[in-house]
Amino acid sequence: MRPRIAIVNSATFGAYTGAFERLSALGEVERLSLPRELKGRELATRLSGFQIIVASTNPKYDEEFFRSNKDVVLLARNGIGLDNIDLKAATENGVIVTRVPGEVEREAVAELAVALMLDALRSVSAACLAVRDGKWRERGRFIGLELKGKTVGIIGLGNIGGRVAEILTAGFQARVIAYDPYVTVDEAERLCVKLTDLETLLRESDIISLHAPLTDQTYHIINSKAISIMKDKVILVNTARGGLVDTNALLEALESGKLLYAALDVIEGDYVGPEHPLLRHENIVITPHIGAYTYESFKGIDECVVESIEAVVKGMRPKNVANIEVFERRVRALA
Repeated sequence: MRPRIAIVNSATFGAYTGAFERLSALGEVERLSLPRELKGRELATRLSGFQIIVASTNPKYDEEFFRSNKDVVLLARNGIGLDNIDLKAATENGVIVTRVPGEVEREAVAELAVALMLDALRSVSAACLAVRDGKWRERGRFIGLELKGKTVGIIGLGNIGGRVAEILTAGFQARVIAYDPYVTVDEAERLCVKLTDLETLLRESDIISLHAPLTDQTYHIINSKAISIMKDKVILVNTARGGLVDTNALLEALESGKLLYAALDVIEGDYVGPEHPLLRHENIVITPHIGAYTYESFKGIDECVVESIEAVVKGMRPKNVANIEVFERRVRALA
């Protein structure tokens, strides 16, 4: 059986590698651009007849989708996070879900996080725009701060957060503290990082960088209460998930001057239009979720996704399965 494969809302997949051609050797491949807000039965109908889906950060594959679409056997996420995939529902309905291992995007996202810190400290983007507007002589507006010696609080000292810590301590001689209930003191010490509780991190940090997954526990971990604990003129960096930050609380902190700067690669809703209220503020830089956007990262992502699909089509166990318990039940459907 040659499966039908849908690449959904991912123009980058295969654009810089031979991934599309490799999938075409396995089955019938189509690129689909669907409304990001699509979900449930309507999404299931649009993807009817496809056995394999290469899934981006949107749309949302919810419980109703998995109940309504009985064609899909494999949902291969071309990224790390599963925020838009109801893994429990996928498992209950016998759908294999794979993801890209964190180390593939590690360097790209960590380097962008540090780049955003430096942009916030030195107003790089704002200064460049001033030059473009013919305001070279206004450089006195852009007196910045140095990263050396600053206290950087990392929320989430895992794969990417740990790499950020390495760069900051070894490269910039910053003091790094971290909050992560799943990391041991020994693991933190190997990174030259001091583990602390969340309140202490918020109170002591000059810069706060978010690298936690989005869960019920971390949703809006940066809210009005958290911001009130922070010292004045803190820089907030988020390259993880938009839902970690309460947008309304962030707006209030920017308007009041509590935050010196916000540097974001992600935002709630994963989209910023030209009228978004955050764009009214000069002390903010927003990039369009480009954390993993390097050629090296794309090569690794594409390779992982294709390998997962090839394995399932050949009746083999794929790597990086998020719900291995369904593998034996469904893999023979495509063998």
